[in-house]
Amino acid sequence: MNAAEILVPGKTGEGEALVLTAPISFWGGVDPKTGRITDVRHPQHGQSISGRVLFLPGTIGSSSASAVLMELVHNGRAPAALVLHEPDAILLLGLIVAREMGWQTPMAVRLGSDKFDSIRGKLAVVNADGSIVLRISKEDSAS
Repeated sequence: MNAAEILVPGKTGEGEALVLTAPISFWGGVDPKTGRITDVRHPQHGQSISGRVLFLPGTIGSSSASAVLMELVHNGRAPAALVLHEPDAILLLGLIVAREMGWQTPMAVRLGSDKFDSIRGKLAVVNADGSIVLRISKEDSAS
């Protein structure tokens, strides 16, 4: 897979790909203590973003999104990496501030959403250089 544009540098992030099918609001839509999607209207309600490579088709704006992402980082519940279709300065600010606080933060990259469907259900590695490597998940290899 092609390299993605690095938005916020960080360490390599590896985990099961969670490809959201709708934009999400982090404020009120994600529990910063558990990493679960709490918005009952969201298609992936109940799923955890913690430790997964999170593919975001978009975000629903709130200036508090950065604070929620910072809390996720602080609580050890952040995604392993964030892959955004479009940069979200407010959301990314949470990663930048968390990094300035000395916390280990996931990296964030930009990748066209037209590539998101092929990633669903795979294990994804987002390398520090922005390259994304996909692996077959255990569920895929069992079928």
